[in-house]
Amino acid sequence: MTEQPGQNEEQPAGKPASTRLFTTVFIAIVGVTLCCFTASQGLNAGTSVYIDKLGGSATLAGIGAAVFSGAALVARLLCGTLADSRGRLKVMVAGVVTLLIGILGAGISANLEIIMVWRTLQGLGFSACTTAAATAAADVLPAERLGEGIGYYGLGQAIAMSIGPALAIALVSTEPAENLFWGLAIAAGIGLVLCLFCRYERHPERLPETSTYRRLKLEERAENPANAPAGKAERESMASKILEPGALAGGIPIMFLSPAFGFGIFFVGLFGTQLGVGNAGLFYTLSALSMIVVRISSRAFMDRVLPIKLFAVAVVSGIVCYLILLCVSLGVVEGIGIDVLFYVAGIFYGLCLGMALPVNQTVAVKNSPAERWGAANGLFMLLFDVGIGIASVVWGITNDQLGFPITICCVLALIAISFGAALVTYPASAKRRASRPESR
Repeated sequence: MTEQPGQNEEQPAGKPASTRLFTTVFIAIVGVTLCCFTASQGLNAGTSVYIDKLGGSATLAGIGAAVFSGAALVARLLCGTLADSRGRLKVMVAGVVTLLIGILGAGISANLEIIMVWRTLQGLGFSACTTAAATAAADVLPAERLGEGIGYYGLGQAIAMSIGPALAIALVSTEPAENLFWGLAIAAGIGLVLCLFCRYERHPERLPETSTYRRLKLEERAENPANAPAGKAERESMASKILEPGALAGGIPIMFLSPAFGFGIFFVGLFGTQLGVGNAGLFYTLSALSMIVVRISSRAFMDRVLPIKLFAVAVVSGIVCYLILLCVSLGVVEGIGIDVLFYVAGIFYGLCLGMALPVNQTVAVKNSPAERWGAANGLFMLLFDVGIGIASVVWGITNDQLGFPITICCVLALIAISFGAALVTYPASAKRRASRPESR
């Protein structure tokens, strides 16, 4: 990827704000992400219990999950480009409002006959909001600390993975069960309020000095101070491909790796229960905690270590996780050792997810034109969702037909393939340092 102008320029003394990460707008974007992920993670965990309470079947709950995922995939295709052409804030607000309507509708109707309508709105809203928010986060970060900032941005997702499902199960267990939706609607409502603090697009001069978005917009103003209508180039961009091909550099590796995360999301709890683990849910708590640790400490390595090396650490962590689960499934250990190893696997699972996502998302964004970052984030998340969605079906069939050990072996193979894909798709700058000119 060609280097963006201004990324390596020395900053004037006495202006530390130029590289400051935690601005008001960035904190607000992380907050919006936390609220929307909490609501969606809670919906995915609690809706199946809610359907069961209303007398619905597990098949209906599975269809609801598929409807949510399908709606999210459709939104990924469109919302990235809309964020580029219509604005990040408009898409973000529209997404949160749609999510909120889907949540409130499910609570008000209390009717299984139309619950798929609400699941569709929930999937559309969640996808639109998170695609726009991820793009907005890249906009407001200093260019030289983009990878580190994206790591911190993922804190919202990591925390939501820890509290969303637990909150949902607690709410749906109360009377009436519709408390599930009232509680999650509050989370989405807070996210909508936080959107009010994300209005940076009309004032790019307030962003960090090295922000790529600020540089591009100020250059546009200098060239077009009268704010004349968009020219031919912009119109062509709006009519061009919905997907940004530059994002494939990080999107293809994450597509091969995401089935490993899909197994964790959909089947590790069932796996632990069948093994007789005392508290299978602790796997997710420990994984979320390790993800949070990775994101908080990202300053020590993001933007300082080559992405291919960071992804190698993520891949090794994933392999260790599933090798531990494989040993447990084969009966290598017994008694209390099963529980201990199961929980240790959760730590490595969190390390893998906590590092792989920001590393590949950074590669996808940096390998795409700045004016196409919305489409780049949309494609990246689409490929991640596709991998998880396919895994939810394939791993279920494999488990039923061949058992957990064979399924885990398949997961291990895909983790290894993801690193091979990174070696092929990563740009040269992500795999090796630029050679320094010889001193004279």
